[in-house]
Amino acid sequence: QVMDHGKLTDHNGKKIDFRNVILIMTTNAGAADMARAAIGFGSTKREGDDMEAINRIFSPEFRNRLDAIIPFSPLPVPVIHQVVQKFVMQLEAQLAERRVTFDLSSEAIAWLAEKGYDERMGARPLGRVIQQHIKKPLADEVLFGKLKKGGTVKVTVEQKETGESGLKLEAIADEVPLAPKKEETKRPAAGKKAAAKKTSAAKAASRSGTDKTRGASKKSMVPQLPRRS
Repeated sequence: QVMDHGKLTDHNGKKIDFRNVILIMTTNAGAADMARAAIGFGSTKREGDDMEAINRIFSPEFRNRLDAIIPFSPLPVPVIHQVVQKFVMQLEAQLAERRVTFDLSSEAIAWLAEKGYDERMGARPLGRVIQQHIKKPLADEVLFGKLKKGGTVKVTVEQKETGESGLKLEAIADEVPLAPKKEETKRPAAGKKAAAKKTSAAKAASRSGTDKTRGASKKSMVPQLPRRS
């Protein structure tokens, strides 16, 4: 229906229009044949076995309805490096709440690409390599170590005692800024307090004295009437 009439009918009788759809189908037919070692001198890859497997598995009527058959090629090195960065970005997104970031050197990216990519298996083993060499060693640092409050992980390559190269993880904790100290209000000294009290008492006494003199002067100005005998 899809390739002949451009529509698809489900079990409820509902029709779906496929006239403006680009249909892309994938298959692993021939992958096992391509993975086998080539026969002959100087040849490392098998050629033509993938199309032979497709011709053997799919009928001529089905293959005649296909516009093109595109075989997959192994990923080039720059694309593998981008896949490594994608996996690390996903790990960084998982640790975003803990404020942990990653700084990978070009040597570390090349090391992960070499150890995690296989032409037969693709880039899927890369996730296991990152799990083993980055996630597991950093678990304790993130939970209980320097990265408990966030930080940066520098990933480089170093030569081990056995002579083999391996990843080196350096955890750098974030510097937590110190809270500014509150300015303490300066309290006056005891001597200044006593002097201030004396001056306030003197002012109060002078005010009371002036009030008394004013009251006395007011009384003297009022004439007194003579008493009757």
